[in-house]
Amino acid sequence: MAKVELKQPIVDEISEQIKDAQSVVLVDYRGLTVAQDTDMRKQLREAGCTYKVYKNTMMKRAFAGTDCEQLSDLLEGTNAIAISKDDATAPARIITKVAKDAPALEIKAGIVEGTYYDAAGMKTIASIPSRDELLSRLLGSLQSPITNFARVLKQIADKGGGEAAEAAAPAEEAAPAAE
Repeated sequence: MAKVELKQPIVDEISEQIKDAQSVVLVDYRGLTVAQDTDMRKQLREAGCTYKVYKNTMMKRAFAGTDCEQLSDLLEGTNAIAISKDDATAPARIITKVAKDAPALEIKAGIVEGTYYDAAGMKTIASIPSRDELLSRLLGSLQSPITNFARVLKQIADKGGGEAAEAAAPAEEAAPAAE
């Protein structure tokens, strides 16, 4: 069996992973301790992300002809890829958080929803909250005016409700007299 035949399943695996991905992040993982790496993998897994170390030549072959092809020039040294099919910001956000305690961990670049971002661009993407967090913020901001409006109506009813009823009573009595 030729070496190419042995490598093809790996290339196919990478291709399948990146095919419908929201984001693919290329990471230089040198300098991570086993504990840091294990913790990062756990966080990525919990967020629904795939994180795997592949040979650079395998990634280059799998990236050819895809949006990820732009990452090929950066495939030197030790690299891993973090992939998310659901949350475009999750891999960058988690890796950036882990990198605060492990400065050797470095995001080289990434493809987010088909667009290439360099390391600086990925840092910006990492600062974007998750979709769930953004939705909860939106819901909170939508509920706030409604809650405030209900509170004002209740205060009017509690305070001025009695006064308004008393003021309306003489007006009703005055109306028949004017006829």
